[in-house]
Amino acid sequence: MYVMALLVMGLIHYRVYRWRNPKCNGRLPPGSMGLPLIGETIQFLIPSKSIDIPPFIKTRIMKHVLTPPSIVYLNFRYGPIFKTSLAGLPVVVSSDPEFNYYILQQEGKLVEFWYLDSFAKLIDLRGLGRDGESTPLTSIGHIHKYMRNMVLSQIGAEALRKRILPDMEETCQKALVDWSTQESLDVKKATSSVIFDFTAKLLYGFEPEKNMSERFSYIFQGLLSFPLNIPGAVFHKCLKNQKMGLKLMKDLMDERRAMPEKHRGDFLDQILDGMKTESFLSDDFSVLAMFAILLASFDIISSSLTLALMFLTEQPMKEHEEILRNREQREGGLTWKEYKSMNFTMQVVNESLRMLNVGPGIMRRAIRDIHVNGYTIPEGWTIVIAQSALQLNPETYDDPLSFNPWRWKLGESQGRGDNPISSTGVRRWILHQDT
Repeated sequence: MYVMALLVMGLIHYRVYRWRNPKCNGRLPPGSMGLPLIGETIQFLIPSKSIDIPPFIKTRIMKHVLTPPSIVYLNFRYGPIFKTSLAGLPVVVSSDPEFNYYILQQEGKLVEFWYLDSFAKLIDLRGLGRDGESTPLTSIGHIHKYMRNMVLSQIGAEALRKRILPDMEETCQKALVDWSTQESLDVKKATSSVIFDFTAKLLYGFEPEKNMSERFSYIFQGLLSFPLNIPGAVFHKCLKNQKMGLKLMKDLMDERRAMPEKHRGDFLDQILDGMKTESFLSDDFSVLAMFAILLASFDIISSSLTLALMFLTEQPMKEHEEILRNREQREGGLTWKEYKSMNFTMQVVNESLRMLNVGPGIMRRAIRDIHVNGYTIPEGWTIVIAQSALQLNPETYDDPLSFNPWRWKLGESQGRGDNPISSTGVRRWILHQDT
């Protein structure tokens, strides 16, 4: 009995040692693997009430030491690249801009698309292909590019000028009138509803029922939760709302397919046309794509709008009043020329997006060993590119927690370093199309 106990203790000690010291053909980045099985997942999931870099990341990449007279020194705990374990997976988190940019250029060579289990299950990334077999995650890169191009064709400069701008102006005017009659307003909830309804009509041509955006918002609560599908768990509630969303998308697709006279050239029509040529666009996968794009489109936009409203100064008012003074018809709608002239408003948008902190970061998985700064990231490990650690880093932007739209003034430096994966990239692509 005594020998058996020693063997069990020895085995446990060995397992714990191997957990804390994973195999690596080189030197792992600094960091901690946390507790066996759960790693540092609990610390990672603790929500932050601040707009600052999430505490889990900030406390690992830097420490602030205050000395008189209020001089700030940065002491690194692990540095810009560190290892950890999340939901049982070995992970490397990076806030190094050069390495992050390099990784994003190595898709299909050194890395592949990857997601946390909770996200993969909610979006059901292994949707069935046309041949009945699951779509491997190694194919997600091609699929992502194809779907992105389809979406951009719906929100590009031409669509923005001819359809989106006048429709969005009308939608916003109605929303503002409605909000003005209320004693108080939950801005995040209200803007989410407006953006959700507008996006659903723009992409799929349907009018959502009241409060449907709330049910979709619940799904986001499960993206950073344990994939525990039992009654009462957050993830269980998210899966129930996911089923509702998938059924809605399937009904919309079946209705449009049965009534071709309702063809309107929107994203849904593009999906149906693409199903004739693209093998991965099966019915099941198309429904998943519609669901995922609607889910992603409204929450981030509403978050950035809420942040902008919270910080907004009176300066954009001056710009807008100048536009009104120059109009021949004051009550006319917003024109494309006026929209393009809103330079300071666009600086406000840029700054809102910079300060927006959604999700843990961009995820990839190493498909072979990766060497960086003397460290080795083993094959099979997940890599998390932490955008917020770049966008809110005092070494990149002066006073990063201050809302300062003037930092984006054309011709002036936007920061002390390049940020090739800034969240403003797509917005700049759209706004600078001179068509």
